[in-house]
Amino acid sequence: MGGFLSGKKGLILGVANKRSVAWGCAKALRREGMELAMTYAGDRLEAGVRQLAEELEVETVLPCDVTKPDEIDALVDGVGNAFGGLDCFVHGVAFAKREELKGTYLDTSREGYQLAHEVSAYSLPAVARRAMPLMEDRKGSIITLTYIGSVRVIPKYNVMGVAKAALEASVRYLAHDLGPRGIRVNAISSGPIRTLSASGIEGFNSILDQIAERSPLRRNIDADEVGDVCAFLASEMSRGITGSTIYVDAGYHIMGI
Repeated sequence: MGGFLSGKKGLILGVANKRSVAWGCAKALRREGMELAMTYAGDRLEAGVRQLAEELEVETVLPCDVTKPDEIDALVDGVGNAFGGLDCFVHGVAFAKREELKGTYLDTSREGYQLAHEVSAYSLPAVARRAMPLMEDRKGSIITLTYIGSVRVIPKYNVMGVAKAALEASVRYLAHDLGPRGIRVNAISSGPIRTLSASGIEGFNSILDQIAERSPLRRNIDADEVGDVCAFLASEMSRGITGSTIYVDAGYHIMGI
């Protein structure tokens, strides 16, 4: 398989189904020739992820619940055994309890806050720390997925917005820590996309309508557009970019009203 990522090795977390933004990233990375490892979180998702992996001719599919340190350890060991090294790690995992995406942020439970941050934010440094030895001296790239709810109030996004803010801060600190090792860290902030997780946000259809009406491009975006930017960030074409959040949202983030 040819492409500007030929010969590169990558790990992608967060592919759950064909509506996942991480799926758009996986397709783009494979299109450009990167050899991938994919993960599934729990037995319920295994069959579906393995079927998607087959479509992309991905042979390495491993379990990883990011709330379990032993599974992260086993994942990185498995990737090391399969590839020997790692050029790219795409972090596409996020989760909040459905009840936390109703009502107000003021009503956030302690348990819900901790869970959202552990899965959606802490998992980035948790995996990066373990993967670092595989990525050193390979001009590695770490990419995570975020949303404008990290910097602006999106009603009903609640604790996820706060977790995404923590995620974006982690990008900056990790970029500082890993830069001397030749590893870049960036985030892609995508516009709203009809994913399984988005279906849990009340009023999501209204958000899509507002983006299409107000964004400079007068439309919404899709996961394939995010995937193309992911492939760029995974490549040496982005070798001078780190610690950044790149918006793929039809320009909506520039608008004041």
